[in-house]
Formats: sequence, structure tokens, C-alpha cells
Amino acid sequence: MTVFLKRAYEPASPADGKRVLIDRLWPRGVSKEHAHVELWLKEVAPSTELRKWFGHDPEKWAEFQQRYRAELAGNPALAELRGFAQAGDLTLVYSAKDELHNDAVVLKQILDGA
Repeated sequence: MTVFLKRAYEPASPADGKRVLIDRLWPRGVSKEHAHVELWLKEVAPSTELRKWFGHDPEKWAEFQQRYRAELAGNPALAELRGFAQAGDLTLVYSAKDELHNDAVVLKQILDGA
């Protein structure tokens, strides 16, 4: 099993495996046909309050990770995502511009056991 990260604006690839959109909001300007996602698992995304507080501010990154991991504790959507990852290659599709500081990075770390 390999977990990949890919922005919703990048083209899909057969190597992506199962593609799951993990954002609470649908990516702007991306049609459902162009996204090529098998599932939109918005329940695994950070809460609206946490997302707005973070605002992709790198200075808040460490605190965001802690708060997001706390939100994910016991979240059935995370268990569902783990099941997909154990079944084969999985690509977490997200829309954030910052590729280093976003919820997909945290989810990948969790799925990779970090």
C-alpha cells in the first residue's frame, strides 16, 4: 500500500489507485468529471472552525496538526480511509495551494503510521 497526495487541479493517473477527495468543500473550478474521484469523504476533513482558524498559516502548522489529530480521534471516516489504504494504493485528493501545510499531509502521516 502506498498513500499519495495530489491536488485536485492535477490530472489523474492510473498509478493513483483509489482517489478520495478529502476536502470539506468541493474544489473551485473543478468539475466532477475532471476530478476523477471515486469518493468524496468530506467527513474526514478538518471542522469548519479549525479550517478557518488555520487559514493555511505556516506559523500555525504545529498547532493545527495537534488540533486536527484530536478531531480525528475516533472519527469513523478515518477508519474508512485506513481500510482503503490497506486495500491498495490510495491518493488523497485536496485543493489547498500550500502542498506542505494542509490536512492531506496530516492524513498521510497518520496512514503511514507517523
